[in-house]
Amino acid sequence: MPRILIIDDDRNLRFAFRRIFDASEYVIDEAASGEEGLSLVSVTPYDVILLDLRMPGLSGLQVLERLRALDAKTPVIMMTAYGTTDTAIEATKLGAYDFVLKPFDIDEIKDVVERAAETHRLMARKVEVVDSDAADLKPDADTLIGRSRPMQEVYKQIGRVAESDATVLITGPSGSGKELVARAIYQHSKRANKAFLAVNCAAIPEGLLESDLFGHERGSFTSADHRRLGKFERAHEGTLFLDEIGDMSAVTQSKILRVLQEGVIERVGGTESLPVDVRIIAATHRNLSKMAEQGTFRDDLYFRLNVFTIHLPPLSERSEDIPLLVRYFVERECRRTERPVVQVLPETMEKLVAHPWRGNVRELENVINRALIVTTGDTLLPEAIVSADALAHEPRPSSPTGDDELLDLIFDRLAARFADSGDAILSTLEHEMLVRALKREKGNQVHAARMLGISRQTLRNRLADEEGSVPPDLGI
Repeated sequence: MPRILIIDDDRNLRFAFRRIFDASEYVIDEAASGEEGLSLVSVTPYDVILLDLRMPGLSGLQVLERLRALDAKTPVIMMTAYGTTDTAIEATKLGAYDFVLKPFDIDEIKDVVERAAETHRLMARKVEVVDSDAADLKPDADTLIGRSRPMQEVYKQIGRVAESDATVLITGPSGSGKELVARAIYQHSKRANKAFLAVNCAAIPEGLLESDLFGHERGSFTSADHRRLGKFERAHEGTLFLDEIGDMSAVTQSKILRVLQEGVIERVGGTESLPVDVRIIAATHRNLSKMAEQGTFRDDLYFRLNVFTIHLPPLSERSEDIPLLVRYFVERECRRTERPVVQVLPETMEKLVAHPWRGNVRELENVINRALIVTTGDTLLPEAIVSADALAHEPRPSSPTGDDELLDLIFDRLAARFADSGDAILSTLEHEMLVRALKREKGNQVHAARMLGISRQTLRNRLADEEGSVPPDLGI
């Protein structure tokens, strides 16, 4: 579980944070002064630190400087009721992950901490490379696995480019492990002790992506009630990973091009050019060369990104790596669920190796995890291996009192209201699913989101889109 340290002289606030963050998901430590916080950090590693700006003794900015000297990778979120623009910028220059104002919006602070914990994981959790059956697979590590010739070439390319500051473009199909390659490059680079921030360009709405990358000035849009620094400023002297860059709009592409050409950015709504020193690693499953020819991706940006390219092959082109991957996923899942390691029968392995794996390594991982759920013995049988394609075409058993009846009732209710509007029906069905997941998890949004395979923020956004408001998170 992520470990959080709260450094604040306000006892009531520290108590409130213990109520906000579920003890089943976070370990919470607290310190009443900067000196006490520094003492704890010197002996205990933390995933996220929440630090008050004004305290007796050492100020928050003084503590922040010392924290950066002790551990440059742990995200520090500054908190204050007396925030000014200059203070926020100074804190960010000193290495603060974010700057939030009191009183807090509970959902906002939870979202910031979740993102900070994920950022720390990406920076601190080492990417291991395994290319031998005899190697220790380290199920607790994030691992690039493969001994095939294509993967050996990937490892060589990582080694060649890691220590330079060259822009890197990672290509390959979805689910092939492009983020792991980006993190491996970062961890072996000269910037390994600086920030590593990741942005999924396909997952953030275009209206928010520009602000997320470049920041915004106060009043630049309706909800911009204060100046906010973007990923480029926060990753200064570090590395920024732009995942699925092929999904980026033409406007944002032009701004990324300016960063690569001139090393400057402008915040949304701003006029000042701000210098930034950021190494960019980009990734895409799309054919950017073809998109550039068709005019759907800027050819000048493509040439700037394509300084050094690493291509991750689909799993179908390196089937000899499948047994090693299977062993890794089986051991990791068995360790996670605290069960004895299940043995994979030769005929089961033959079935796995023969499958085309259109979803690549991610699909293989999901199939293995599902197979272990339905396996009660100590061996993995061929019958337990069911691909995503097979599941999609598998007939659903009818149940007069189960989910089929629920769907029938929903459609009956909707028929009169949305007779000619399929979109409205789909939207309402999604809303019913979200509400049902929340009810099943007794209002705990984190657990409901995990069940649905989405983030808690996505769950809240979709509920807000449907209702205009979001029910309270009863998991607090």
